[in-house]
Amino acid sequence: MNNYVCNMCDYTYEPEKGDPDKGVSPGTAFENLPDNWVCPVCGAEKFDFQVVK
Repeated sequence: MNNYVCNMCDYTYEPEKGDPDKGVSPGTAFENLPDNWVCPVCGAEKFDFQVVK
């Protein structure tokens, strides 16, 4: 699974950690995040993220 970085604030979503504060379990791929999930730091939407290679 790939990590994704927020283009607005540089927060990195790491699938192995998930986003427990927003109910996202560890192991959840970015593609499987709910459509209404937003960056926990700045509130940017999913389309504001890009894959980290």
